[in-house]
Amino acid sequence: MNTVSNIWNHPKTSATGLLIAMVTVAGVLSQQGINLGHAGSGTVVTLAGALATAALGLLARDPGQTQTLPPSPPIPPLGIQQTAKLGAWALVALLLPLPFLGGCSGVTVAQDIVNWTPTLESAVATVDTTASLLAPADAPIFAAATAGFDAASNVLVAQAKAYLANPSAGTLAQIQTQIVVFQQQVNAGLLQAVRIGDPASQKHALTAIQAVATVVSAMLSLVESVSSKTAVAQMASRSAIKRARVEGLLDRSLAAEVVAAHYGEGIGLARVQVAEREKTLDLAGI
Repeated sequence: MNTVSNIWNHPKTSATGLLIAMVTVAGVLSQQGINLGHAGSGTVVTLAGALATAALGLLARDPGQTQTLPPSPPIPPLGIQQTAKLGAWALVALLLPLPFLGGCSGVTVAQDIVNWTPTLESAVATVDTTASLLAPADAPIFAAATAGFDAASNVLVAQAKAYLANPSAGTLAQIQTQIVVFQQQVNAGLLQAVRIGDPASQKHALTAIQAVATVVSAMLSLVESVSSKTAVAQMASRSAIKRARVEGLLDRSLAAEVVAAHYGEGIGLARVQVAEREKTLDLAGI
């Protein structure tokens, strides 16, 4: 097949392919911290991805492509098949997860951390009372595993509020450090909870710690999304216990329920967000 001739004969299909490539490349560049400069409050990469997405939407709804299907033959003409494929590809691209188009900033992330505070405080309070539900021999193990949760939570929320009051690179760096500290405490707590011998006690312990882990993981993902490539590398270097190491101890359904309740969204969308968050953190080496 002659490539040049094919592009000439099917310009809209070719344009769709080019736009999909632009959206994909923009996503990869954004995740790697490459922005190619700033455009207003966003970046050149974000702007290019947004424009490509908008153009795909226009192609998918191009009035000039609307045709009426004849009653016969049963197989539609080639031109209509191509139009349907064009719309389908455009729709697929529009439905791709595009976190880099969310316009996140340090301020919005700090505000979201503060918004998570009630859920985090509730989860930590549950941890504090869970020891009374465990077998006497298991309670000390659980208490030692979760000893730093209250302090870590208070420090992180205070830093987020300080950033909202006076955004600065120094405060953001403190948040980046503290969220990893908290994550490491939670991951270590999960590993220690496995040492609990009584099955019922172990289940109580893991469920309580996971509630905290879900919120901390959400906060960590938020902070990672506004951190430079260098900062993410530093966060990863401080993360001795990687998320993947405790993955088998976590219940994704429970995590999705917490996320869905926080954002007031459907459980299906929450599951996708949890999966994307895990993938992002794994790729970052955290």
